[in-house]
Amino acid sequence: MTGTGTWATPSGAAGPPRAVGIAWALLGLNTLGSAGAKTVVPLPRSLIQMGTMGALVAAFGLALALNLRLRVRPSAFVFLLTLLLVPSVLSSVQLEVGFGALFRCARLALFVATLWLLSRWWDESAAFVRYHVRMYVAVLALVAVGLLVAPGTALPEYYGERLVGALWPLTPPQIGQYAAVVVGLTVLLLLGRGTTRAGAAVVVVPALVLLAMTHTRTATLGLLIGLVLAIGSLFLTSAPARRLFAWAVVCAAVAAVVFGSALRAWFLRGQSQESFSNLTGRAKVWDALLAEPRSLRERLFGTGLGDKSFDGLPIDNSWLAVYHEQGLLGVVLVAGMLLALGGVALLRPPSLPRACAIFLVTYCALSSYTEVGLGDASAYLLHLTLAAALLAAPAPAAPPTAATPPAPDPSRRRVPRWARR
Repeated sequence: MTGTGTWATPSGAAGPPRAVGIAWALLGLNTLGSAGAKTVVPLPRSLIQMGTMGALVAAFGLALALNLRLRVRPSAFVFLLTLLLVPSVLSSVQLEVGFGALFRCARLALFVATLWLLSRWWDESAAFVRYHVRMYVAVLALVAVGLLVAPGTALPEYYGERLVGALWPLTPPQIGQYAAVVVGLTVLLLLGRGTTRAGAAVVVVPALVLLAMTHTRTATLGLLIGLVLAIGSLFLTSAPARRLFAWAVVCAAVAAVVFGSALRAWFLRGQSQESFSNLTGRAKVWDALLAEPRSLRERLFGTGLGDKSFDGLPIDNSWLAVYHEQGLLGVVLVAGMLLALGGVALLRPPSLPRACAIFLVTYCALSSYTEVGLGDASAYLLHLTLAAALLAAPAPAAPPTAATPPAPDPSRRRVPRWARR
C-alpha cells in the first residue's frame, strides 16, 4: 500500500498467478449449494452436488499444483478453522444424522486444506478482492439472465415474489448476500482507485436493483452498517472517504424524508407485527432447539454436521446451528475466528485492505444472527477468508541467490591497487 488513498501492489510482490483466481472461483462455486428455488429447467440435486463437489476437488488439485512445496502463510483464522474440524469429526462419527455428516466433514477438511495452500499468495493487494467481486458478479449476472428469461420463475409467489435464481437454485437471502458484498467491496475499490467510476457504476447499480428485489433485510443492514464502519475507519486519513461519507449522510436523510413510507413497506415485506417480532417464525425454532435435552457429549461436541435444520425446520442462526452440530467447543472456535480477525483489523493502521476486512467481518457478524454458514464450508467462510488474506502480514523478502548476486553498493568506491599498497 502506498498510503491510504491508493490501492497498489506491495513493493517486491509480483502478484498471484491467474490460476489462483480460478481456484478461488471454484471455491465460490462449491459454496453456492444445491437446494433452493425451482429453476426453469429442473436440475437434479444429485447432479448439482456432483458439480459443486467436483469444483472443490478441482480447486484443491489446482492449489496443490501451484504450491507443490506446500508453502503456507501463518493465519490464526485458518488455524482456528482447522481446529473446528475436531468437534465436527468427533460428533459426526456417532452417525446421529447419518453418513452425510462424514461427507460434510470431508468437504470441510478439503475446503480448509485448499485455503492453506492458497494462503501463500495472501497480501495487502487488491487481487483477491477482484477475484471475489468478479466471482459474485458472474453469479448475479446469471440471476439477472434468469429474471429476463423467466420472470415468473424468478419472482415466485411461494417466496412472496422475492427474487430467486431461475437458472441455478438460489434463494433470496443468497442473492441478497452476494449483491451486498459486491456493492460494498466495489465501493471500497473505488475509494482506493482500484476501479473507475464507470466500472463501479456498471457493477453497483444492477447489484443494488437485485438486492432490492430480494427484499433481504439482513443483507441490506449488513451492507449499510459494514460500509459505515469501513469508511469510518478511513475518515481521518482519506479525503475521498470523507466526501463519500458526507454524500451518503445527505442522501440517506433525503431518502428517509421523501421515501420513508415506501422504505418502511419494503422493510416489513407485508408481514404482520407478530410475524415480524418473532423473525418470521425463527424464534420458535430457536426456543425449541435450546429446550431440547442433550447429553454432556452433545453439549460439548454437538450432534454432527447436518443440513442446518432442527425437526425439519431451518435454524437460520449461525451460532445456534454451530451449537447444535458442533457443540460449545464449536461456538468458542467460531467466536475466536471473528475475534481474531476483528482484533487484528483494529490493531492495523488505517488502510484500504483494513477497511475491506472491517466491512466483511462486520457483514458476516451481523448476518450470523439470521443466516447459517460460519461452522461449515460456505460463502460466509469465504468472506472471512478474504478478510484474513487482506490482514495477513507481508511476506519477508527472499534472500538473494547465487544466480542473482546482490547489487554493489554505489557508495563504495574502487581503490586502485597502488593506493592500497
